[in-house]
This record gives sequence, C-alpha cells and structure tokens, in this order.
Amino acid sequence: MAIDKRSVEQIVQAVGGKENIEAATHCVTRLRFVLHDDKRVDEKLLDQNELVKGHFQTQGQFQVVIGPGLVDKVYDEMIAFTGGERASKDEVKKAAGKKQNIVQQAIKTLADIFIPILPAIVTAGLLLGINNMLTDPGIFFKGQSLVDVYPAWTDFASIINLIANTAFTFLPALIGWSAVVRFGGSPLLGIVLGLILVHPDLLNAYNYANAKLEGTVPVWNLFGWEVQKIGYQGQVLPVLVSSYLLAQIERFLNKRVLDSIKLLIVAPVALLITGFLAFTVIGPVTFAIANAITDGIVYIFNTFPVIGGLLYGGFYALLVVTGMHHTFLAVDVQLIGSEGGTFLWPMLALSNIAQGSAALAMMFALKEQKTKGLAATSSVSAFLGVTEPAIFGVNIRYKYPFIFGMIGSALAGILLTINHVLASSIGVGGIPGFLSIFPEKWGVFFAGMGIALAVPFGLTILFGKFAKAGAGNKTEPGSPQSETATPNTGAGIEAANEASAASETDALSSSTLLKVLEVAAPLRGTTLPLKEVPDPAFAEGQMGQGIAINPSVGRVVAPFDAQVVHLIKSKHAVMLEHASGVQILIHVGIDTVKLKGSAFTSHVESGDHVKAGQLLLEFNMDEIREAGLPLTTPIIVPDGQTSVGKVEELYPGDVAEDGASILKIHLAF
Repeated sequence: MAIDKRSVEQIVQAVGGKENIEAATHCVTRLRFVLHDDKRVDEKLLDQNELVKGHFQTQGQFQVVIGPGLVDKVYDEMIAFTGGERASKDEVKKAAGKKQNIVQQAIKTLADIFIPILPAIVTAGLLLGINNMLTDPGIFFKGQSLVDVYPAWTDFASIINLIANTAFTFLPALIGWSAVVRFGGSPLLGIVLGLILVHPDLLNAYNYANAKLEGTVPVWNLFGWEVQKIGYQGQVLPVLVSSYLLAQIERFLNKRVLDSIKLLIVAPVALLITGFLAFTVIGPVTFAIANAITDGIVYIFNTFPVIGGLLYGGFYALLVVTGMHHTFLAVDVQLIGSEGGTFLWPMLALSNIAQGSAALAMMFALKEQKTKGLAATSSVSAFLGVTEPAIFGVNIRYKYPFIFGMIGSALAGILLTINHVLASSIGVGGIPGFLSIFPEKWGVFFAGMGIALAVPFGLTILFGKFAKAGAGNKTEPGSPQSETATPNTGAGIEAANEASAASETDALSSSTLLKVLEVAAPLRGTTLPLKEVPDPAFAEGQMGQGIAINPSVGRVVAPFDAQVVHLIKSKHAVMLEHASGVQILIHVGIDTVKLKGSAFTSHVESGDHVKAGQLLLEFNMDEIREAGLPLTTPIIVPDGQTSVGKVEELYPGDVAEDGASILKIHLAF
C-alpha cells in the first residue's frame, strides 16, 4: 500500500512539528513519540488523519496507532521527512523516563530493581513458611514442634531453612546485581559488591545491636580513623547507593580507559573505590538513615495501630492501581532485616483476598456471562496473590466492588495491627500468605482473612442487588446491550468502549453474498473481549475488531491454512493471511516488544505457508510475567480490509488448540 506523504506530514504537524519531537520509534502497531511539549499536540488534526486509528499518552510517551503492516512504512516516511535519527525502543523509553517527575522516577527505579529478584524472594518466603510449620511449637502439638516430637525430621527442616535463608542472607548480592544492571553497570560487579557487604569476616548486622551494647563491635584502624567492621545483611539503602556509585565509576572508566587494559583497570578500581566508600561513608550514613526510617514507621504503627491498619490496609489496592506498591517492597525487606518481621506484608496479603472476594461476588451479582467468567477467574488469581486481573478487569470497572474491597481490607488491617501480626518473609500473598506469618499469630491472621472475605463479598452482593433493583430492566454496565459502558481502567490508563460491530453489519446490503471464515483459537487459554485488554489501542478497537485470550500455555499455532505475511523482528507478533485475502494479527502479550525477542522462539519466517494447527511461536510465560508485562494476547482483524464484513466474537470459555472457534469473519464479495 502506498503511503500518502501529506498524511505523514500531517501527523508530524499534529504532534507539534519536527522540532517538538525529542525521540521517535515504532512497534508492530503504533508510532511512539517522546515530545518536548505534550501540550502542543493537536488531537483534532490527528483524528482527521486517515492513517491514524487512535492515539493516547502513557508513561511519558505519546503513541499514535497506525496498524500492523503499515506503521513501519509510515515511520520510514516520517524519518525521511523530519530528517531525525532512528531511535530504539530502549532509547525512547529512557527519554520518556526523563519526563516523569522525581517521585515517578524513584518508584519506577525501585520497581525495576526489585521485580527481577522477586522469584528468589517468593521462593524463600514459601520455604520459610514450611520451615516454620516444622519447627514452631504449638502448631501440631501443644507446647512442642513437629521436629521435637519427631526428631528424624530435624535435619530435613534444617536443610529447608538453609535453602530458604540463602536469598535473605545474600540479599545485598541480589539487590547489587539488579541495581547495577538498572544503573547501567556490569551485573557481575554488582554481585561481587553485594557479597563484599555481607562477607563472613564482617560482624553480622543482626548481631550489631548486642555487640554495640557490649562494646565489642570490631573496627578497622585506617591511619588513626576507626571504621566499624560490620556487614549489611538485610539492609537495602547501603547496597542501593553503593550500586549506583559503582555503576557510575565503571561507566566513567569504560569511556576513558583503553580497551587493551580495561580488564586490569576498570573492575579493580571501581570495586576498590566503591568498597572503601561503602564501609567508610555510604554504609554508616545509609545504615543510620534506614534505621531512623524503620524506627519512625514502627513507632507510628505501634503508637497508632488503628490508623496504620486503616490507611495501609484500606488504600493498598490504590497503590496497586498507581504502581506505587513496588516502593514498599524495599520497606518490607528493611523491616525484616532490622526488626525481624514486617507488619505491612500481612495487610498486603489480606488486601489481595478482599479484592478477590469482591470480584467473586460480582460473579453472582452480574447476569452477563462473559463478565461473570472473568470475575470467577480473576478472583482465583487474587486469592493466590495476583490482584491486577480482578482490580482492572472487574472491580474498578464497576467501581463499587473496588470500594467494598478496600473497606474489607481496612477492617482486616486494623485487626492485624492492633494484634501486632508480623510476617517473617515476603513474596507470598493472598490465601497462601499465611505461610509468611509467624505461626503464633495465625489465629488472628485467619480471623482477618475471614473479614477480608466476608465484608467485600456481602457488601458487593447487597449493593449489586440494590443497584439492579433500582435500575429496573436496564442492562448492566459493560454489557453488549448497554447504551453506555463503564470504561475499563488498567495501570492508570482508561480504555474506552469498543465500537459496536453490529452497527457495521446493518450497513451491509441484504443482497451481499456472505461467506464465513471461522478462526480457531491460536493458543490455549480463556477468551475475553477486546475492551478488557489492558492497552487502549486494542481496547478501544483502534486496531480493528477481534478477541483476546489469556494464555495458559506458551504456544501459538495457526488458526487456519495461511501465509505468514509478517513476523515481527522481536517475534512477539505475527500477521497471517487466509486464501480469501483476510489478514489477522496475533499479538502475544502487551508491550512485549520491550523484551526484544528474549522470551520468544519462532518456528516460521515471513513468507512461509502454514497449515491449521501448525506451531508458529513459543513463548516463556514466566519470563514475561517477571518482566511485569500482561500475557493477554489480542487476535485482531485489522481495519481497512475490503473482503471483511461482519466480525463475530465467540466465547467458548476455556479454548484449546483442537479447533475451537473464537471468531467468525463474514466475507463480503
């Protein structure tokens, strides 16, 4: 398809002209801009452009939806017109990050550092929970632990404890690795730095308080300057600041040292300078700051437990919506390291349950089958500690279940804080979260769990019936028959309602010959309508009509006999063309272009002919989740195809790779 140069020039004009473009790149569906001044965007001019399917702003980027198979041509034409430099997605992401305020940047930085190490922390938390069940008295036998009654289990429990404690014992090494990578340094040097800070020759930080009281804290004497010889086990700030310094020194030296001697100069000098400063300045100062912050938080929750439980327990779900919940991972880790336990994580676990309970109630309060299915599956996810599907897919969409979930979580939080319930580890949320709780407080925690289950469920059911009674025979918000649907919100991005496919059908002449192309499920999972996809470009139907699947297996197969028109370079999306000329786009996950293909394996190339059921792609679901990206996979029939008439969405529930149909495309000839 030839590109109208005037339309491309109009896009540049609409985003404020080429002088307003700081950086620009594209993915499979859209142009991604970082603009100097977002206020200069002329949205009306964009809406009038025939190339533009939609536009929105998110995370410092202004994105203009063009469509698959066309966006790369538009981008090439735009670069030729503006004379600008091509930018990678990482460069645009970095430039967009600069537009965020200091709080947003700090939150994003902490998330980038702690999310990659969460699998190790979650594993440690689960294993510590099992160890607690084996070694704590009073769980199975009065006044005795299981290993007391059955001594043969003692060494078994000891091995579990060793495996579980490793992640926390060497936590600075994990943080050092992730932080140095985030700050642009060598991951190996980050690991070494973390291990230096917990070297066995140092006084263990957990024994520092007693050693200080006894006056036995060891010191180094540096030409008359005494420096305490202590480690930083369980500490966050010392390794974060030291990692930043290490990365900066390494980058500085890499730019100035000859390649032939880099191995002899860069790493030794960077580690030596950082190590000395870590023990002499950074460590003591940040250790004092971290302890002061910890003491302040502990004081507030000990002195005003009701207020602490009410605020953190009640508003934690809002933190999830804004993304600020990642900030508190560092606080939890610091509390465990300094105080031996955290009172924040138990409230997080019950907030998960409260939102899950509210979503489960919606399954009974709603009549519309598609949303009932989403409510059921997302509630299970929340009960297991992952609340985003319940919050963004159901609760915020209808508003009142989200509020009732917060109320139930606040009441449960108050119960926990006034009874000083602590978690010995983090990473295990929802119902399995009891494994993180010190066993002597299990009774209170389960009582809080009862509140988190009963209050949101009961209030949501009652209000749902009241709302329906007041509405008479009106259709539910969000149902296909409703005149106005409540927008679905995800991570701060509002997704508007998808355009009605039925209205397009009315425009078809009754004499038009229709043939039907059935599209089988290209991957196994659960179907959901496009409007529930956590990306406005898909949710608003800007790309075209279709359906989405939450996958349960990391394999994509051909939904019909076809030719592979285009396999995206990063392998996360593929365009297929049927013999009738109909094209469909299969886009695995949301924003998975950021992974640069690392989670994907392709089994076909552009131009290949494939048979229905033939394997196209494989993807690592765990790697995508660990990157914090949704797995939701849209299957799109792009707009502008003359052979396409009506597109029907089918909802078979759990779909499989054995030919279950998910779409019917009526062909107009």
